[in-house]
Amino acid sequence: MGDMVPPGVRLGIVRAISYGLFGKPDEFVPQLRALGATLVRVYFYWSQIEPEPGQDRFDAVDAFLDQLDGSEEVWVTVCSSSRWATQQATEFLPPSPAKDQDAYYRFVHRLVRHCGGRVRFWQCDNEPCNVGLTWSGTAADYVAQLRVMHRAVKDADPDAAVVLGGAPYALPAGAPDSPERQFFDTLLRDGRDYFDLFDLHLYGPADRIPADIDTARGMMLAFGYEKPLVVGEYNAPWPNLFPEATAALEQAMAAAFAAGAGGSGGGQGADAAGARRTPEQAAMASLYERMASLPPQLQMFMRGCPPQLEDKRHRINRRELVMRNLLALSAGVRRTVCWNLAPDIPGYEDPLSVMDLLFGKFALLDYEGTELRHRYPSAETFALLADRLAGVDGVTRLQVPARPDLMLFEVRRRGRGPLLVVWEQRDPFDGEDEPPVAFDWPWPAARAAAVDALGQAQPAEVLDGRVTLEVSLTPVFIAAD
Repeated sequence: MGDMVPPGVRLGIVRAISYGLFGKPDEFVPQLRALGATLVRVYFYWSQIEPEPGQDRFDAVDAFLDQLDGSEEVWVTVCSSSRWATQQATEFLPPSPAKDQDAYYRFVHRLVRHCGGRVRFWQCDNEPCNVGLTWSGTAADYVAQLRVMHRAVKDADPDAAVVLGGAPYALPAGAPDSPERQFFDTLLRDGRDYFDLFDLHLYGPADRIPADIDTARGMMLAFGYEKPLVVGEYNAPWPNLFPEATAALEQAMAAAFAAGAGGSGGGQGADAAGARRTPEQAAMASLYERMASLPPQLQMFMRGCPPQLEDKRHRINRRELVMRNLLALSAGVRRTVCWNLAPDIPGYEDPLSVMDLLFGKFALLDYEGTELRHRYPSAETFALLADRLAGVDGVTRLQVPARPDLMLFEVRRRGRGPLLVVWEQRDPFDGEDEPPVAFDWPWPAARAAAVDALGQAQPAEVLDGRVTLEVSLTPVFIAAD
């Protein structure tokens, strides 16, 4: 199965959870390429491609394909959402099993053929074990549909690979009898012949990434096989990584659901116009009303938070992009895909949505008017990472004697000189306040240039075959060029 993932390493970006579903499909692939990404992942929904039986509309698909220049690898996640064709009638979420699997086969087959071999990876929905949100059906339902998709893809494009619906970040750490593990055990046992790649999402603590990857591989090995593992989503920080933020959020949600949302007129249960709020919206509104009293670990994810916390979240985000890629690549992963490039459409924000609080600030870019022009600081770090890792063949973690807190990686690049990446493990929120520590390591070149994940040059000295510099929580790239 190794040939399903071509040689070399590619860093990718997901456009968003939709493209062309809620508005006119716009240009984004050139902006993605400008960041150095060489893999693009995009979502398409059955509802937008076949809105009525037998009536295909490929305008969003064609708008996407027209932006490709052939240098990218393409990953399409196909979501089984339809007003007429699926068991749960919806244009968006949650996807559900097709009413007629023959109709689903024809839909997927036409879509794959229409793309004419330009899509390398086809994914059957996303995180199906999140039942009710990203899949409305059982594990057996999903396997049955995966089997049909696999046949449709292979019939239309034998060289394409089928990706199993993404495994959420909590899956590897979950108990063997947890619903998520039982769901994926069914997929891996009964669906083993119907996918080529296992997709693991890395949103958990960064230091757990190597173990999580090993666990995911072990889940396949438990059924007597192992297929290549790819990372279809990753990013951080988000509230669930901070106990203080999680506790405050859970308390607000519990209070809102206990009280119920209701009434008309002012108060927690209604917006300014007197419209009834859901418990989720009421909880979010209560948090915004008392933002200043909340833990800073939660405030930094909220819209309009204090500038110093916004800047801190940006710094944490930039560090995490580098850390997560180095840790995954050193574990043998060859494809990583960052969530996400930009909002689905211009001008959309929903502060009263839990999803906005959890993931709304992950975007690398944003709109200026109707065009994706604004770069967030994380975009600059992604571009730096892609530049430093260009031509990478492999990444190895090196052990620093008596310094288990130092994370050191050797990066091997085709036709390029030596590259090390190093940082010290610390608390992601408070660790930047600690002073740097001295670091030295054997170095084969006459000089060294160091730049950190925030784009700041760092002094580095080469003497007697060793490079010396100070390191901290922020990853530093050390190169001879």
